[in-house]
Amino acid sequence: MAAPTPIDLPQRPGDFPAAFARAWATREGAAIAALFAEDTEFVNVTGLWWQGRAAIARPHDYALKSFFASTTLRPGRIATRHLGEDHAVVRCRFHMTGQRAPDGSAAGPRQTILIFVLQRTAEGWQAVSAQNTEVMPGQETYVAQDGISTANYRKL
Repeated sequence: MAAPTPIDLPQRPGDFPAAFARAWATREGAAIAALFAEDTEFVNVTGLWWQGRAAIARPHDYALKSFFASTTLRPGRIATRHLGEDHAVVRCRFHMTGQRAPDGSAAGPRQTILIFVLQRTAEGWQAVSAQNTEVMPGQETYVAQDGISTANYRKL
């Protein structure tokens, strides 16, 4: 694989979400992949499990040049937990606007929580694993019944 797109790795774990948003704004999948270790893993919002930098770069590049081409990704709440001196877990609620629906119309805003497992390198903090979870306000779980949909079992 070619060298990843140059991007500055953050010097503090809590700065990783901002670096991810900056990489997103380049519209280059390789810029996002450059934030990750070569042997990394990434589980996307629909459960696709990508292994390795190239496997992260390809689908991000496609999405950022098509249905995410006009999106803005903004970090919100960030929580950092250090696991010793050289490892940390960072959770961030991201807010996204500007997505296009399959028919080309404007889609509504979304929120996700991305969890990054980070490792300190000589260049800065790099992700060794990540998982993205869609935020579904007011819902408790999903139900598989004639497709999959959200569900809230509580009587409000």
